[in-house]
Amino acid sequence: MESIDLLKKVRKIEIKTRGLSQNIFAGQYHSAFKGRGMAFSEVREYQFGDDVRDIDWNVTARFHHPYVKVFEEERELTVMLLVDVSGSLDFGTHGEQKRDMATEIAATLAFSAIQNNDKIGVIFFSDRIEKYIPPKKGRKHILYIIREMLDFHPQSRRTDLTVALEYLTRVQRRHCTAFVISDFFDDAHVLPFSSEREEGKDTPLQHTLNIANRKHDIVAIQVYDLRAKMLPDIGLMKVVDAETGHEMFIDTSSKKFRMAHTRFFLAREEALGKIFARSRVDWTSIATNEDFTRKLIALFKQRS
Repeated sequence: MESIDLLKKVRKIEIKTRGLSQNIFAGQYHSAFKGRGMAFSEVREYQFGDDVRDIDWNVTARFHHPYVKVFEEERELTVMLLVDVSGSLDFGTHGEQKRDMATEIAATLAFSAIQNNDKIGVIFFSDRIEKYIPPKKGRKHILYIIREMLDFHPQSRRTDLTVALEYLTRVQRRHCTAFVISDFFDDAHVLPFSSEREEGKDTPLQHTLNIANRKHDIVAIQVYDLRAKMLPDIGLMKVVDAETGHEMFIDTSSKKFRMAHTRFFLAREEALGKIFARSRVDWTSIATNEDFTRKLIALFKQRS
C-alpha cells in the first residue's frame, strides 16, 4: 500500500502542474508541437478564396457545382519524457533539488499532452534504461507516472545520455516528440576529447542525437543548480560526487578556484549549445531558483 505522504506529494504536484498546464500553457503547447499532418474531414461548396487545388472533382461533377475538400490537423501526438534519474539530480541549494524541478516540469508537460489528447510515455535513465512506461492517455496514467518519478530508486547513479536516446530510437518506431529532462552532467559524452576537437569529429552525444532527431522531434530541457555555476566564498568545504561517491575538499576562499569552477560550467554549456545547434534540437536551461514556466513558454513560442 502506498504511503500517505507519497499520495499527498502526488496530489500536490497534480494540483500545481495541472493548473499550470491549463492556465499558462493553454494554446502554447498546441501551436508548438504539431500533429502528424492533415487528414480529410469533409467536403463543402466552393467559396471565394478557396484553393482550387482542394476541389473535389468527383463531387463537383456529381452536383454540377464546385466543391472542395476540407482538411483538419491530425492532432494526436505521442510524447515521450526521457527523465534523468542519476545521482547528480539529488542536489539543490535553493529550496528544491534538481530532481524536484525535473518532476514538476515532466508533470506539467504530461498534463499539457493529455489535454491535447496526446499519448504520454516515459523512459527513466541513468547510465542504463531504468524503466520504460509505454505511452497511454488519461489522468490515471499521468498520476502513475508522477508516483514513479517521486518514488523511483535507480539501480545506477551514473549518467549516459546516449543510452536513453538509442533506446528511444529502438522502442519508439513511429514519430514522436521527446523531451529529454536532465542536468546533462555527462562529460564523457558531452565534452569533446582533444583528438575529436582537432579532427572535427562529433562527440558521442552529438552522433546519437543526430540519429534520434532525424526520426523524432527532440527537445532538451536542462535543469541545474546555481552552485554548479558559481561557488560562494565560504572557505574549506567537503564535496561528494553524487554519481561516483568520490570525496574531496575544496577551498572556496580561493578566487582562482571559484573562477575555474565557473569556466568549467560555461565550457560545458557552450559544448551543449553547439551540440544542440548542430543537431537542430530546441533546448532551454533552467536553474532551480528560476520560474520554469517562463522558460518553457519562451521555448514553446520559439517553436511556434
